[in-house]
Amino acid sequence: RLQFGEDLELTFRTLAGHGANPNVYGAVVLGIEPKWTERVAGEVARTGKPVEAFSIEGHGDLRTIERAARAAYHLLQQASEQEREPIQPGELVLSIKCGESDPTLGLAGNPALGRAVDQLVDLGATVIFGETSELTGAEHLIAARCATPGVREAFLATYRAYVGLIEAKGVDLLGSQPTEGNIRGGLTTIEEKALGNIQKTGTRPVNRVLGPGEAVGPGEGLVFMDSSSAAAEMITLAVAAGSVLHFFTTGQGNVVGHPLVPVIKISPNPKTCASMGEHIDVPLPELLWGEIPLDEAARRILETFERTVRGRLTAAELLGHREFALTRLYPSA
Repeated sequence: RLQFGEDLELTFRTLAGHGANPNVYGAVVLGIEPKWTERVAGEVARTGKPVEAFSIEGHGDLRTIERAARAAYHLLQQASEQEREPIQPGELVLSIKCGESDPTLGLAGNPALGRAVDQLVDLGATVIFGETSELTGAEHLIAARCATPGVREAFLATYRAYVGLIEAKGVDLLGSQPTEGNIRGGLTTIEEKALGNIQKTGTRPVNRVLGPGEAVGPGEGLVFMDSSSAAAEMITLAVAAGSVLHFFTTGQGNVVGHPLVPVIKISPNPKTCASMGEHIDVPLPELLWGEIPLDEAARRILETFERTVRGRLTAAELLGHREFALTRLYPSA
């Protein structure tokens, strides 16, 4: 309410993008008043998915809940008749992020995911990466991998806008970037964090620059999306853009999940794998010790990916983590 401009458009894009996500069969949209409720429902309906919209004004909570529950009842029954069909990796949009980072990610976890990302891109998948602030000090390395001069300029313009925003506030990001958890883990500067962070993007060209939550389809290779580095915000934006599965590397342990997509947790940190093992889908301490090569680590990640696509529940799903966080660009009116 009382949002305006691009901040309002981003909220609509995020909400409608979740309803339009390929993991969703249909949507029940509830809102305060009819106009904006119908706008979200209409954008979802353009995908061909079944959509029902209900506004509270003129009806009240109880009647709205009853009508929406009956609509959800019928949609769920219809969805239960869907059958699994074979797919290829090239039909998927995927996304990547790291969180609670420490040196074990830059040394092992992120290079392993980067090797897997290269293989997925080569098979035709779209892979979204973001975390604009966490490219600081390594932004030139990403710029050098941009597929065309136009993509490079779009990426640099996006990054410079982020730097300009921070400088305009006159603040020191230490404690936010790197976070207190990063510092405890042994990362002392944003440059150290960035050089480890970009390892998970692999080596393939960056083909496109997306705005926050901007839709992307299969077959576009590696793409950059301007996004917060906060875990729930970035994953939420990636899902709004069309990601159906998220890879998340973690050093000291991050518990984030999402309501619509499986989040595969990968960690090379032996302490985290022992103390938070129920959160980790792909433990890779052997990689950190040098007992297995990168190719074997990537193979384990891709094996878990294949099993998850077939229906295996991730740790975050089993533990009930369903985080969702809207990104806000500026205050409401």
